[in-house]
Amino acid sequence: MRTPPNERLTSDIAEAPGAGKPAPERKCILSGEHGARDMLVRLAISPAHADGSCDVLPDPHAKAPGRGAWLGVTRAQLEEAMSKGRLRGALARAYKSAALNVPEDLPQRIEDALTRTLLDRLGLEMRSGTIILGSDRIAEQARAGTIAVLLHAADASEGGASKLDQAWRVGSENEGSGMRGIRLPLDRAALSVALGRDNVVHLGVSSRGSDAKYGGGAAARVGTAVRRLLHYSGALGGAP
Repeated sequence: MRTPPNERLTSDIAEAPGAGKPAPERKCILSGEHGARDMLVRLAISPAHADGSCDVLPDPHAKAPGRGAWLGVTRAQLEEAMSKGRLRGALARAYKSAALNVPEDLPQRIEDALTRTLLDRLGLEMRSGTIILGSDRIAEQARAGTIAVLLHAADASEGGASKLDQAWRVGSENEGSGMRGIRLPLDRAALSVALGRDNVVHLGVSSRGSDAKYGGGAAARVGTAVRRLLHYSGALGGAP
């Protein structure tokens, strides 16, 4: 990624908040509303082409140097803003010194980037031992109260998901609350590839090992990636 002239590196990239510190917020360039940094999507610009122009690209890990532009809208809202020319104007104000190329498929690129981020996170947590697989094992751990996040593949059966949801409510002392696991916009094939296992339909994230150093442990890390993807897709009702 490129740093525009007169912009210092990491100008809007903050460290994770420490104990007692509020979560950092960013302002959406389209809606003007502020939201938690972990719920918005950062855009950055590529190195300059021969003609001096730069491409606008998603920066899902928010680590590219230079000034970023933040989006807190859903994909549908972004597509509408692009069709009316509002995104280009907002980006021009954010990157005053750069000639920008805005890809027509930017909404899809953002969704693909958020999906990859989630799948990569699940793969990392699988290798670190915080992911629980298998309906029987998930149900056992859920009833024991050691499941912090419960996820279902998009093509999971309603019956199988409901049984695990009930076990999770029991273990969480939330019987009668209607609390349910999250149905992901990813099918079992995608989850199986990411986790290196066959036929991953349901998965739990262990509540053990949570610590402040990592913002609350595996549940917080997976939860952030899930919420950002669901918010962008519109599944959270458009509210960051």
